[in-house]
Amino acid sequence: MNKAFVKEDSGEQVLAPLPEMPAGVRNYVTPTGRQRMQRCLQELEQGAQAAHTRDIEQRIQYLRSRLETMEVVDASVHAGSERIYFGATVTYQDGAGEEHTVTLVGIDEADAAQGRISWLSPVAQALLGAFEGDTVELDGVHGAEELAILDVRYPQPDN
Repeated sequence: MNKAFVKEDSGEQVLAPLPEMPAGVRNYVTPTGRQRMQRCLQELEQGAQAAHTRDIEQRIQYLRSRLETMEVVDASVHAGSERIYFGATVTYQDGAGEEHTVTLVGIDEADAAQGRISWLSPVAQALLGAFEGDTVELDGVHGAEELAILDVRYPQPDN
């Protein structure tokens, strides 16, 4: 399995699993996500010149492969829309009354701790296509849960 480098609290580099792309699924990514991956690849390629390891080479190949298959989606084309598409930042209220804000991003840029969830995740799939003000149903582990969509935002287009 491919691995990615992450920092632990100790500051040392450790390996973490890389996400698998489901067969037949398009590799959507935001412009920011693509830039992050390009920057990571450049840093790894520069570092690999000093220390060639199998893990670094695997990560470089993984990033090159993913960058080749990416479809960059500029969500700013939906600025002002209340409908949820890839790249939207959505605030919703769950069945317990708690508010959550998430941005629907590509599988390689997902980071739940930062509020970036994969567009393939169950929450994102429940939200996609809905409108601000709608209530959608999320089929969860503990049964169905209603999510009330409070706000939908998109990045502003660059002029």
